[in-house]
Parts: sequence; structure tokens; C-alpha cells
Amino acid sequence: MEHLDRAALDAGLDHIRDAPKDNGIVELIVRRPEVEAREVLTEALLDTGEGLIGDCWRTRGSSSTADGSAHPEMQLTLMNARSAALVAVDLDRRQLAGDQLFVDLDLSVVNLPPGSQLRVGAATIEITSVPHRGCGKFQARFGTEALKWVNSPVGRELNLRGVNARVVAGGIVRPGDHVAKMP
Repeated sequence: MEHLDRAALDAGLDHIRDAPKDNGIVELIVRRPEVEAREVLTEALLDTGEGLIGDCWRTRGSSSTADGSAHPEMQLTLMNARSAALVAVDLDRRQLAGDQLFVDLDLSVVNLPPGSQLRVGAATIEITSVPHRGCGKFQARFGTEALKWVNSPVGRELNLRGVNARVVAGGIVRPGDHVAKMP
């Protein structure tokens, strides 16, 4: 699979920066029923206790909790759909990033600091303070340059790898639904 070099990735920054600031769209919903498995969904239920129903977030656990249990502030991950499309090269590879919601919305720290809430379809989620960074799996799927790019200073500023969130009010979400910053 083709991986982009840094110049090609940087060339996409203006398009990513042009993402809507307040009102965007859910472009893709992906459930991970088990580690390394992906299901693209036409509808998902977000739940305050379980996250995205059918996703392995709770059963997979987390290395960042003392007991290995699921981290409550990493219940859901969102990635900017423009960033995902760029690193994936082929739109059918976006889901390999491992995020559940791919949204056309500015996910930058300035636009959505931790504590910001979003209305996503019929659900409400809150951006958490736990950083979402690229890892070895991301590197294997999208290349070394993509990993360096999402973890670079501009990558962190724009949250090119995405953000962690938790569900604060459950509800149905579908591709094409609005995603909006809440006051």
C-alpha cells in the first residue's frame, strides 16, 4: 500500500484546517467487535456505560489503568475525516485507524479543548483530556511519515490523530448526522 511522504501530508494541512469549526458531519462509523476487526456501520448506538454498543472498548481494557480495565476517558475516539482520508490514501482504508467516529469537524485543541461537548446525532459526547496519539499499529498501516506527522507539534495542535471522548448522553448516530459544538 502506498504511504505518503511528509511533503504530501503537509500539503493537506490547509484542507484539514478548513474543516467546519462548529457544525460538521459524521462521515464514517466503525465498530471494533474484537482486536484488529472492523465493521463499518450504517447506525450505531452510543451508551454512557458501554460506549459504542458492540465495540470491544470495555473488554479490551487499557494499559493506562492500574488494573488493566477499560479507561473511562477513552471510551470513544474521533478522528478528523480529512486527516483520515489523507493518511489512508484509499478511502476504504480509513477504518484501519481504529477510531469509531470519523467526522468532518475541526478537532484542534483550540477549537475543542478537553471538556468540550458535542451533539453527535442523538447522542452527546465530551472530549476528554487523555491525548490520542499515533502508535506502532498506526505506523504499520499508514507509514512512518504519517506517524511522525500526527505526533508532530502541528499534529498535536490540530489533533490529527484524533481525540478521546466519553458518552454523556446516549443515542443513535448515523453517517450523515450532524456533529455540533454545544454551548
